[in-house]
Amino acid sequence: METLDSHKNTFSQQPPPSGKFSTGELPLLKMVRSAYLIWYGYYQILPKTHRHTLGGRIDSLFITIIEAVAAAGFLPPTEKQPYVQLAIRKQDALKVLLMILWETKSFNDKQYLAVSVPVAEIGQRLGGWHGQITKKMQQTNTKNSPQKWGEK
Repeated sequence: METLDSHKNTFSQQPPPSGKFSTGELPLLKMVRSAYLIWYGYYQILPKTHRHTLGGRIDSLFITIIEAVAAAGFLPPTEKQPYVQLAIRKQDALKVLLMILWETKSFNDKQYLAVSVPVAEIGQRLGGWHGQITKKMQQTNTKNSPQKWGEK
């Protein structure tokens, strides 16, 4: 809860309850955030040869996915699809870059699995979400399209 300190004109904020970002957070957003936190722990200890190249790019991809999922979660159904598609593209690139870290031995097997398994599940969820959006849009287009002569 935010409070205004009248003497200092600053805001203080209590941290959210343990394990919760907010009560209205999307399950997929929670999943991406959790995967990012795992990644962030490993990012701090990556070898210097990859920390500022592959590591920085992976970090950026994670952040883009978080932003896209958060945006899509609060948009009307007709506007969600581009954000979900962006998240899918970034997740695909993320999988490849994580694999490269593992192949170059900058990630050991345990680290790779700890990050890549949740990233793969995120991809499945994004694909399912994209399918739902596409199906709803097709249903909406079918309902709103004019019928041809002789159709019922």
